Amino acid sequence: QIQLVESGGGFVQTGGSLRLSCVASGGTFSMYAMGWFRQAPGKAREFVAAISWTGIDRSYSDAVKGRFTISRDNTKNTLALQMNRLTPEDTAVYYCAADSGGAMGPVMGDYWGQGTQVFVSA
Repeated sequence: QIQLVESGGGFVQTGGSLRLSCVASGGTFSMYAMGWFRQAPGKAREFVAAISWTGIDRSYSDAVKGRFTISRDNTKNTLALQMNRLTPEDTAVYYCAADSGGAMGPVMGDYWGQGTQVFVSA
């Protein structure tokens, strides 16, 4: 069973950037589609971005398209999310997800990390 640990969250001003990382262990990382989700206070968890097991296919929510970039390194069992031009609306806990069936999008996710907090000040 794969375990996921996120890092890289923190405080940033509007317009700034952060890079989130997710390290996987206990499973064959390259066999999972991977994704990022986020949950803001008082809101449901929402899909942010996903990447196929090869890294070739990627998808993004409309809210982050053009500002966020998802990537993976199968040699290091790591997933990343580069977040640029951040706004207060991006404030949330960000979660890493793995999908053994290759699903990419809002319904993906067999395994989840504990999350990392991102706070964007106005």
